Amino acid sequence: MKITDVLIKYWGHTQFRLKQEEVIEQVLQKKDTLAILPTGGGKSICYQIPTLMQEGTCLVISPLIALMNDQIRHLQSKGIKSVSITSDMHYSEIDTALTNCIYGGVKFLYLSPERLHNNLVQSRIKEMNINLIAIDEAHCISEWGHNFRPSYRHIFEIRKIIDETPILALTATATNNVIKDIQNNLLFKEENLIQSSFFRGNMSYIVDNIEDKNSRLLKVLNKIKSSAIIYVGTRKKAKNLTNFLINNSLSVNYYHGGLPSEVRTKRQADWTNNQTRIMVATNAFGMGIDKEDVKLVVHMDLPSTIEAYFQEAGRAGRNGKTAYAYLLANNSDISKQEDLLKLKYPKIDEIVEGYQNIANYLQIAVGDFPEDPIPFNIVAFSERYKINILKVYNILKYLEKEEKVKLSDGIHSPSKVKITTTITDLYRFQITNKLYDSFIKLLLRSHSNILNHLVVINEEKIATQLNSSVNNVREILIKLQQLDILEYQEENNLSQLTFLQVRQDLDHLQVNKKKWEERKIYENEKLQHIVNYIKKKDICRSQLLLQYFGEMESEECSICDVCIVKYKHPKK
Repeated sequence: MKITDVLIKYWGHTQFRLKQEEVIEQVLQKKDTLAILPTGGGKSICYQIPTLMQEGTCLVISPLIALMNDQIRHLQSKGIKSVSITSDMHYSEIDTALTNCIYGGVKFLYLSPERLHNNLVQSRIKEMNINLIAIDEAHCISEWGHNFRPSYRHIFEIRKIIDETPILALTATATNNVIKDIQNNLLFKEENLIQSSFFRGNMSYIVDNIEDKNSRLLKVLNKIKSSAIIYVGTRKKAKNLTNFLINNSLSVNYYHGGLPSEVRTKRQADWTNNQTRIMVATNAFGMGIDKEDVKLVVHMDLPSTIEAYFQEAGRAGRNGKTAYAYLLANNSDISKQEDLLKLKYPKIDEIVEGYQNIANYLQIAVGDFPEDPIPFNIVAFSERYKINILKVYNILKYLEKEEKVKLSDGIHSPSKVKITTTITDLYRFQITNKLYDSFIKLLLRSHSNILNHLVVINEEKIATQLNSSVNNVREILIKLQQLDILEYQEENNLSQLTFLQVRQDLDHLQVNKKKWEERKIYENEKLQHIVNYIKKKDICRSQLLLQYFGEMESEECSICDVCIVKYKHPKK
């Protein structure tokens, strides 16, 4: 079967987008490949088609559960077997999913980079016929990328297990430094970059230097009456701006990482299906979105990097028709970003003290190494210790970069239970406490692994089986926890904090001061590029963006605010 035959059979298209076919051919030749394709450029097809043309399974490394689930839904709708291993699955579910990858004809296995290092996962991967390792959002590998994730730095270790399997790394944005970093880290056998131009001829980039942003936004939304995304810098602003737009009779909702997962899913679906016209969002929104009729993206606050701005703006105009990316800015925005940068890089002694306070708050003693993620209420913590909440977040981000902890932001965590006493003591307890006997038997019967691991439970299901109420089930679980029979974690939508190393005392907590300062200088340089972008009035916006990514000979777009003024009022 030819490449185009697979495209027609599963996607109904007769032609590839720019560079897709070239990437697929490289993968089929078993070559390690870095593909840089624009936002909305169809990156997933580049690993899906070659996998469908070969025996075996594609291992896909992806950073977000929502992104994985969305891809799996699309594949399964085409009759293609696909599974994911996510943080809310317990041992038996993971075991079954991995077994299906070995014997069940599964073509795509989606994993987070953290799950890739699970012992069970690694042992099962050895038994699989992995024909390709695809790494989505590959810029996360680079410390100099705009969204560095430490766990991505260890993906290369999978090559110790399946060293002959080719790697396809995919991203929409990467500077020359990031390109080199990705290929070096993943141990490419030889450099192999396929890159399409960043030029988007249908995108009109407009910078408005204005004080009354809300009034300007209303005018833009009433002029460009299409599906739109409005990016803001904080969760509070997302909610407030949404209320303002609702009061002006617009169809709008908001989205940020602190909302419960089911709320985020519903709001995204409503927007995707055009039940809601406008989405006001933080940068938590947008990854993996493939909505062709978005004609407008507005940034109400200054983005921190050109990469972030370009990727977010690029969510408009995917159908090839003229689309608009507005950046509403004023002088105070620059000073705000400079202040945010200072908060982003707390002093070293603040980081050390923050680490100690967090561990104490979560009651983790020196030398302890909790196995499971711990719900962490950042707001309550910052109030107790009287620390700016943004500073707390950035202390955690530093500790994450140093691989001491991992913060998962606002995910839904289902209720979990683990028997903490010995089987002998548990039996004695059941004999002497008949009131709890049937309850414990039900737990043991329903969850074979409950003696060794935290397992996901459903209080409603237990209540139905016992002909009881959910509140009564929760009360029993809390009581059994107080009696040291089990550990009970109620479902929540709090951030989850995972310790990646034993809790250290202050004398042994190593902080890389040099790297910290280098990173601070580097991010300040990134900010200056954004400042330069909004202040320049004599160079085409598109050219400025492309020059940042190394395309020095690009043509003028003719439709940005600079070009419109230039050609309407040419210099004499």
